[in-house]
Amino acid sequence: METTDVTAAGSIMGCLASGALPNLLPVCSLFAQNYLLGIIISICGNVLISVSLNIQKYAHVRQAQRGSKPYYTSGMWWSGVVLMGVGELGNFAAYGFAPASLIAPLGCVSVIGDAVISVVFLKETIRASDVVGGSLAITGTYLLVTFAPHASTHITAHLVQYYAISWHFLLYLFIEVVLFCILLYLYKRRGVKHIVIVMLLVALLASLTVISVKAVSGMITESITSQLQLIYPIFYVMLVVMVASCAFQIKFLNQAMKMFDATEVVPINFVFFTASAIIAGIIFYQEFEGLALLNIFMFLFGCLLSFIGVFLIARNRPKIKQQDRTFIPMDKIPGKFFSLSDQLKKKKTM
Repeated sequence: METTDVTAAGSIMGCLASGALPNLLPVCSLFAQNYLLGIIISICGNVLISVSLNIQKYAHVRQAQRGSKPYYTSGMWWSGVVLMGVGELGNFAAYGFAPASLIAPLGCVSVIGDAVISVVFLKETIRASDVVGGSLAITGTYLLVTFAPHASTHITAHLVQYYAISWHFLLYLFIEVVLFCILLYLYKRRGVKHIVIVMLLVALLASLTVISVKAVSGMITESITSQLQLIYPIFYVMLVVMVASCAFQIKFLNQAMKMFDATEVVPINFVFFTASAIIAGIIFYQEFEGLALLNIFMFLFGCLLSFIGVFLIARNRPKIKQQDRTFIPMDKIPGKFFSLSDQLKKKKTM
């Protein structure tokens, strides 16, 4: 493998400050455009997810009040599902333009939008913690966007292969596998049902999801804009990893949603998922390489503000009334699907 395949890890700021050669300006401008495009796509995708969740929530409430046809016969519910798909597709595409360590924390936009839409359109009561949490999350988002690594996202098959066999990633993967096996043993064999155990299982799988999603999305983007990458086996390896990790991640998240309240699952999952995504971006894609210490500190501080904001928004949400138990909870974390069938079965047995 040629070393020239591993040249896309520079920063925009470093590019502009490294002599300011005129022939580098178009390249730096392209990096900046891709970075901004990734942010915009991610924010729009998360807003669409918020809208879709509330549309589905309203459709479920309306169907429950009528007490006749099932929810999946409602055109409004299906419109929410379509919007959800578009939003998730936007999040997937965003990984092809911006660092994974930035896209993952922007999931707090969905939580903020969800709370705002619920208050404005569904007439839910606004609480002081919603205002404070929203303000902190917005401030954190601003810091994330401002101080995140402005790394190139020129993802090629050769680059992914190079990263996949690097010693630091192999060590990271070994530690992840060992930790996952220990947690799975405690959860399945020993019957330890603590929420941290389940959410750590989700987070460990999420790190592989983030790595594979960015690889697949980046190679598709590279295939469209430049050279075809879909002919390389590594693309399909990453595609399989993405599908498998997503499937098991959803499985454990479903179990967490059945065992614990959404007000516990949402903030813990957001914190663990974001932390695992940042670590995956740092280790696999080396996104913090060359980043100034101040930028790293402010970026992590922005993450902390977003964590606190999501926790304040999600905690002590108003309890769902008995007749409305079949709709999708507004606190569902963005990017994760879970089945409604268990909730419907639970209602029938009550």
